Amino acid sequence: MPLKFSWVTSANDAKHPFPLNNLPYGVFSIKDDEPKCGVAIGDLILNVTEAEARGIISLSDEPLFDLPFWNPLMEQGPAVWAALRERLTELLAEGSVEQERVETLLVPQADVEMHMPFAVSEYTDFYAGRNHAFNVGTMFRGPENALPPNWLHIPIGYNGRASSVVVSGTDIRRPWGQLKSPDHDKPAFLPCRRFDIELEMGAIVGTPSDGPISVQEADDHIFGYVLLNDWSARDIQAWEYQPLGPFQAKATATSISPWIVTKPALEPFRCDTPEREFELLDHLKDCGPMLYDIDLEVTIAPEGKPETTIARTNYNQMYYSAAQQLAHHTTSGCPMNVGDLLGSGTISGASKPERGSLLELSWGGKEPMTLATGETRNFIEDGDTLTLKGAAKGDGYTVGFGDCVGTVLPALENPYAR
Repeated sequence: MPLKFSWVTSANDAKHPFPLNNLPYGVFSIKDDEPKCGVAIGDLILNVTEAEARGIISLSDEPLFDLPFWNPLMEQGPAVWAALRERLTELLAEGSVEQERVETLLVPQADVEMHMPFAVSEYTDFYAGRNHAFNVGTMFRGPENALPPNWLHIPIGYNGRASSVVVSGTDIRRPWGQLKSPDHDKPAFLPCRRFDIELEMGAIVGTPSDGPISVQEADDHIFGYVLLNDWSARDIQAWEYQPLGPFQAKATATSISPWIVTKPALEPFRCDTPEREFELLDHLKDCGPMLYDIDLEVTIAPEGKPETTIARTNYNQMYYSAAQQLAHHTTSGCPMNVGDLLGSGTISGASKPERGSLLELSWGGKEPMTLATGETRNFIEDGDTLTLKGAAKGDGYTVGFGDCVGTVLPALENPYAR
């Protein structure tokens, strides 16, 4: 799909993340104003809430954009999703007869604060990247037992905390927790010493379900995607995870990028999942290209210092697609809701520079990384800013997500002081 030109000049730059081909959805505010729904176009944001109030966008008898999240639109279903995209393209395309009306609704992105783009109903995180799972398993069990016996047959996941999902730019406080080192008989309650990130994609459920759905139905139910950082307290995780898996180690925060990139924007970048050692059972089999070719990057910047790129990989490295994860989630009859968020699991490639977590990059802390500043890192230190970046590269255009950023603050001196 070639670049579609807009009368918003900045949107026509081949490297700009928000061309007319993209049109991602977010929530923004200017100074002390109330948050509003907006669509990114070039360096600007179209105020969709105001466009609806003025009758420029009209998709329903009831307002869809008077609340500061995109869930009401999701609830309308795919036909209305498509109608909005068509209307936005009509308004913003080069030669639009409504340019003068729309120009008054544009605000510079540089002047706004971004908010959570949707209300998260529930959050599930998966462990569905083979390279990551193999690396982590090798560290703790050796390469011959790296993958659990079920891993190549089902996408493994756990139910996380929707309440701690935050938008990019939100500071992250280093957590306290129970830690136990091998040379101590008993655990201690201390600040996390091995704080980490996980480079992931998040899929947003836009259509509810009640009962099992197929992989194709699951793909149809997905509204869009965000970058996702699953902040992870590795030392807390090591002590707590057996026998029921992650709990407090993953509950501190999950950061997402501020813009929802919809499925139609990503359609040209579809690709297949990798070859499989075992044929999946029928209810999980691929039914076409379900992954996306999206370049991903992680940077780290010590406080007041320039950033260093520590990893580059691609979403096409996943073993299971978001559609397969969603289909598997429903097999028990588990209802899925509008606004449910599914984390992909850490996305890592086959080589060291492609690893999507510091746990892998430093190989459990045994191989420190050297940053451009000359400093070394095993895990995240206080004041570090971690940034996830993602973009799909088309023919003369780029579809980007906006950065997913978080700065780590020191742990509270006394978490129970009142």
